[in-house]
Amino acid sequence: MRITLQINDDLFARAKALAEEQGRTLDSVIEEGLVLVLDKRDKPSRKKFTLPVSRSKGGTLPGVDLDNWASLEGLMEED
Repeated sequence: MRITLQINDDLFARAKALAEEQGRTLDSVIEEGLVLVLDKRDKPSRKKFTLPVSRSKGGTLPGVDLDNWASLEGLMEED
């Protein structure tokens, strides 16, 4: 289909340069851009994922004091 569009000069120059760089026609670059925009819009957005809350009664390992930063640092540096 043949149409006439008004495109921002900078956008036109960038699209034309890309077409030349890739050895393609300007039409194919513009068509690819439209496909990308429309396909992205048509895809359903990902549902928000919520991590499950642990109901474990295990707590921390014996000897681990979460209120003592120096102790925690020492435990993390142990091999």
